[in-house]
Formats: sequence, C-alpha cells, structure tokens
Amino acid sequence: MTVRILPLPDTEPPATDRGLGALTTDKGNLPLDSVDVHASITGPAARIEVVQGFRNPFDVPLEATYVFPLPDRAAVTAMRMEAADRVIEGKLKERGQARHDYDAAIASGKRAAIAEEDRPDVFSMRVGNILPGERATIRLTLDQPLPRESASSTVFRFPLVVAPRYIPGAPLDGDRAGRGVAEDTDAVPDASRISPPVLLPGFPNPVRLGITVDIDPAGLPLTEIRSALHVVAEEGDGERTAVRLQPGERLDRDFILRLGYAPHESAALSLVPDESGDEGTFTLTVLPSGEAQPAPRDVVLVLDRSGSMHGWKMVAARRAAARIVDTLRTEDRFAVLSFDSTIERPRDLGAGLVHGTDRNRFRAVEHLAALHARGGTEMLAPLGEAARLLGDPGRDRVLVLITDGQVGNEDQILAHLEPQLRDVRVHTVGIDQAVNAGFLNRLAAVGQGRCELVESEDRLDEAMEHIHHRIAAPIATGLSLHPDGLEIIPGSVAPARIGALFPGVPLMVAGRFRGAPSGSLSVRGTGPNGTAWEQHATATVTENTAATSLWARAHLRDLEDRYATGGPDDLEQRIIDTSLRFGVLCRFTAFVAVDSRVATEGDAPHQVVQPVDMPRGWAQPEAAPRMATAAFAGAPETLLGSAGPPAPPGAPPAPSGPPPAYVTGMPTRSAGRSLGAPGARGGMQPPPQLTFQRELTNVLDRLRQVPDTRDQRVHHLLSDLLPILESIVQRMETLSLDTASLTTLRDDLRRLNPAADQATVNTLWTRALQVLQDFTGAPKRRRPFWKRQT
Repeated sequence: MTVRILPLPDTEPPATDRGLGALTTDKGNLPLDSVDVHASITGPAARIEVVQGFRNPFDVPLEATYVFPLPDRAAVTAMRMEAADRVIEGKLKERGQARHDYDAAIASGKRAAIAEEDRPDVFSMRVGNILPGERATIRLTLDQPLPRESASSTVFRFPLVVAPRYIPGAPLDGDRAGRGVAEDTDAVPDASRISPPVLLPGFPNPVRLGITVDIDPAGLPLTEIRSALHVVAEEGDGERTAVRLQPGERLDRDFILRLGYAPHESAALSLVPDESGDEGTFTLTVLPSGEAQPAPRDVVLVLDRSGSMHGWKMVAARRAAARIVDTLRTEDRFAVLSFDSTIERPRDLGAGLVHGTDRNRFRAVEHLAALHARGGTEMLAPLGEAARLLGDPGRDRVLVLITDGQVGNEDQILAHLEPQLRDVRVHTVGIDQAVNAGFLNRLAAVGQGRCELVESEDRLDEAMEHIHHRIAAPIATGLSLHPDGLEIIPGSVAPARIGALFPGVPLMVAGRFRGAPSGSLSVRGTGPNGTAWEQHATATVTENTAATSLWARAHLRDLEDRYATGGPDDLEQRIIDTSLRFGVLCRFTAFVAVDSRVATEGDAPHQVVQPVDMPRGWAQPEAAPRMATAAFAGAPETLLGSAGPPAPPGAPPAPSGPPPAYVTGMPTRSAGRSLGAPGARGGMQPPPQLTFQRELTNVLDRLRQVPDTRDQRVHHLLSDLLPILESIVQRMETLSLDTASLTTLRDDLRRLNPAADQATVNTLWTRALQVLQDFTGAPKRRRPFWKRQT
C-alpha cells in the first residue's frame, strides 16, 4: 500500500495577511522559501530526503543561517548543495575541521554550506556566498527508525519547528557560540545556537511546505493509516492511497503518521552483513507476551506547570496526571510535585511518600485540578527531589515526568541526574505539537523507561492506555542477550542498557556482529515471582541498507550521553571515529560542502538568521510595537523575528517606548527566560542539601570558564568562591549538615596569599574544582563540542 501526501500547491496569501511594517524587497522577505520532505517507508524504517531551498532577495551576497529540527533518532548520512548549475557533495569531517573549511571558503568568496548537530533533534544549516537573486538548494539524506507505540502500530514523526526553550543560568562573557537570540549561560553554554528568532504574529506564510510519504509494508499486513495533525483528505483504490495536506500549511508543528499492523511473531532477528563480509549489523525485535503481576510501587509524578504549558497542554497534562494517580493502589506509595520556578505539593500530604488511599489520591487530584501555567521551567530541582524520594531500593521505583520538554539545559540535567536514576524507572510524557522529543527520549533511556508523546487532547486517551502499561509492573527485569552461533562485538549493543520489558511495549535492540551471518539470539531475564523468562529468535539475513546507519546513530547517542555524564577520556575520539567510519552525523562532526569556484570577491556576505514560526497552540506575544529591521551591532540580521516568550492571557501589556528585546531579536542579559507570566510564588522549596548543591554548581560552571592564568585564578578563588563558601558553610552548620570538605577548602582559601606562586595557585585551583565536583555530583569538565575549532 502507498500513501502519498502531496506537495502543497503554490498559493498567494490573502492581502490582509501582511505583517505590520514588514521588511520587504522586490524578491521577498526571507532567505528560506521552501522545505520539501520525501519519505519512503519500508517495514520498520524510513529513508528520507529533506530539501531546503534558499534564495537571496538582497543586492549583496548572502549567508543564511537556519536552525531546524530533524527526528531525534534519525541518522543523517549525506548532504548535497546545488547552486548556479553546480552540484557539490558534502563531506563528513571532524567538526572543528569542517568549520575551518567552511570559514576559509566563505572568506575566499566560494559558495559553501555546513550542517551541524546541536541536540539530537536540533540542527543548524549555514549557506554562504549566495549571489543576489540566486537560489541554493541543500539536500539532506536521513535514515529513520519507526518506533513502535504498541505491538501492532508504528509511528512516523517528522518535526518541523524548533520551539522556544527555557534557558536557565547566568549569562557568560566572551564570544557567543551561535547567532540565535538567547544568551549563552553557565547552564546552557550553547543557548545562542538553539534559539532562532520567532516570526511575529500576522506575518504571511514565508515557506512553502511539501511532504510526500510512500509506504511499502514489506510483507506485513497493514491495517490502518492515520495522520494526526495535517491530513484533510484521502484518496485511493486499496493498493494506493493519496492524502492531501491543507493548502498553505506552515512549519509550526510535527507531522505524525501512524501505521497499524496485524499482530505477528513475538521475536525477530535480522542480520545485515557489511559489503566486506567480515562484520554486520543485527536488529532484534521482541514483542512481549505474558502478564505482569502487580507489586507495591513507589511512584513520584512530576508535572511541568511552566508558562510554555499554557492552554490545551496544561489541560492535557492535568488529565494525564490525574489518570495516573487514579491507577494507584493502597499498597503503593506516591508523591506529586508540580513545578515552574518553584516546587509545590498537594496540601496535607507532607514532604515524603504517602500511601495511595482514597483520601490521599483525592488530595492529589484536587491539587492537580487547580494548576495553571506560569513561570519558568526550572526542571533540575524537582527531578532531583523526585530521585531523593525514590531512595528505597527494596521497592519498585517509578518516576513519571509530564512536560513539553522545552528546556535548553538537557546535558546539565542528564549529567546531574544520571547517577541518581540508575535504579529508577523513568517514564516521560511529552505534551506538545512541537515537543522536545530528543531530550525526553534521552531522559527515559537513562532510567531504562519509555517516552510517550501526546500531540493533542484527542490522542490523550490512547496515550494514557500505553502509559498505564509502562508504569505497571514489568513482565521481565534484568534483561540480557545470549547469542548462539552469532559473535556479537563487545560494546556495540544499543541501547547499552536494555532494562525491563513491559506489557504491550515492544523492545528493539541493535548491535554489530563479526563473522558469518547466522545463528540465534535469546533475551533472558527474571519474570514475576523470580521465575526465569526468555524469548528466542533465529537469524534471518536481510538487505536492509538502513540498518547499519540506524544502529550507528543509536550507538553514537549512547556514547554522547556517556560523554555528557563524564565518561572516560578517550570517549571523544571514539565518537568521532565511529561517526566518520559509518558516515553518520553527530555532535562532534559536521557535513561541509565547498564549491571549487570563486563566486564573489570583496566584503564578507550579508548575514541573516532565518526566523521560524511560533509552534501551533502556543500563545503569541500580545504586543508588537515595532517590527525588527536589524539585530544588534556586529551580529547577523534576524528578520521580523521575535526572541521573546509567548505571553499567556492575562499577562501585563508591553511597556511603551523603545521596542523590547523580544521584538527586535536582541538578546537580554537575564539569568533565565520565562515562557510565561511568573504568577504567584510560594510552595515547597527544594531541600537544603539540593539548594546548596545548586549554588555551588553555578559557581563551578563559572570557574570552569576562567582563563588558565595565575591572576585570574587568584581573583576568582578569593572574590567568587570564598564568599559563597563562607555563606554556605555557615548555613549548613546551622542545619547540622556535614561541611568537612567545604570547611577545609574555605580555610585554605582564607590562607591563600594573593601573591602566591603559579604552582601553589594551580594546586589549590585543581583541588577546589575537585571538591566542588564531588559535592555537587557534577561531571568532570569537557571540551565544549559546540565551540570546536581546529
């Protein structure tokens, strides 16, 4: 069966759909004028070509920057640039080398393009030296797995917009990492790379969108095709079906296509040999069978109530949380934490876990029903508090996070929580039409749980059925692979930790094998009541060309997460080598295409950052007194962009006078960006130990940015670290907390002579960083991959 979603017809926007004061030229407003997505689905995977069309509407050479999303599990395997009847194939290189090549090409007047990954689902494209009136086309090739939502359905999800993300932390001095509108901070040092300007309300549709999907069931009985957010009409004759998008669709929400299949075998093992024949890739799929036996659980439910959750998302989040609370039994213990910039609990339920009695569940649902969206997304503290509550190793421990995931400090959160969540099952529920799926999948993987995405209230009931299975008792735990006649290459299995198996939740594992493509593979674990559990699959050799790149992408993601949480020193080079060997883009590499012909001579090209749509369902800024015509001095132009957060109903009007930063696209020097009105404060604060850890984490992040000179180190030790240590030690002693290591460091800093020699200062500096790292649980310092240079 083939489903074809046809490209949108070219239509002129209504005359009234013009932005106030829009900056225009005779050839248009913005450099990006088209995005076409062509997907061919074969069985459990899709081969995708993404085509981005850029046009220079100015009378000078142009360099365009576009921050865009791709599926977080997709493997980018090729890039091509087409301009002026020339075709230039991109080359995958170490990221610093790729940047050097691109910058050198632009400086010499050559056309060039570079694609970089900044998050698993956030990428940036720079296309430089596009001549006036010229078009440049960039083609990206991807392989994407189709994750199973249940034993009988898979989903093809393609994101189309990077939503605004909350940026916590203190602004950093020095050069900015990117050209976005947010400040780099100590919590998000690359915030300026993931924050494209946002189009102001009323601006006409700037980009023509086309999506085409061909489906080959590959022998599986296809029973259903559903498009969640974009389909309006469907045509077909049984063998071939066409689905047409509504004309004029914008890039403001995910494209989602669900495929239903009739049930089939419970386990399957496919082997794809390399061309050399020495090695290959295996993929194991296990569809669970059997019934789980309920056991007493400790469940902590963490609900995001920040400003970005305004509207239908807050309603859906409350309903989802209440449904989870209703499933709890008396023998279960639970806690509910809601958060924005502070943490709140249901009244009368105390500070710990309580049993799931009717009274306690009623209090929890009562608390949930009163929540509204407000404030910033300070996610680290509530997740840390949840991990602390789930400290009893004798019980089944479950953490459920309900959020849109729109934060920029993903690496910081994972680095701090990973040691605390190794024995806690973490399930994430992402609610948004442009959800941060990359972060939510990463967080669920750390806790060996699952991620469920909800794009509308209509989808909530179906999703809650899946979530109920995920937080229930597992069918089997302690899973491990046991090959027979198949040699698995050590360290190649992805995911690295298999975790547990839950009712209705398929398990997919991939890895590399060596030798002949034959044999079998068993998954073994412990079933209910300690009984042995096993599923067995015999190998079948296939020609699935995407299997190797999909495995490489999953393996690289595991390695990158280990890097972010403090893996071994040789991990960086291992990531680069793996990326280059298998031709799959990662955060340490980049695709670069450089034309050999000089196109222009003279000054540097005019720089423009492509603004993006506000995601559908988000509130728009209420006031827009003036449109942007240029960004701040020395930075690229951000046309018609809004850097600021959407304001929910009831927010105060914008002040009169000069346009605020969120209208012009200028960054603001703030310690955190709220995606909504702050609302009332109060509620439960983080526990004291966690508060002290957070304070010292901020200090540690600042110290790590200090230049390696004696005078700078002395200044920051005495002026930055010592006063904070004095305060924290005093407060901790008042609470009878252990201060031994901090007190010793404080006393040594008191004795530090500002004129001490270099060796003495370096020794104390190294010890200070180690003490702070041990106290906060922060990972060791890593070379920032977003600032890689040769």
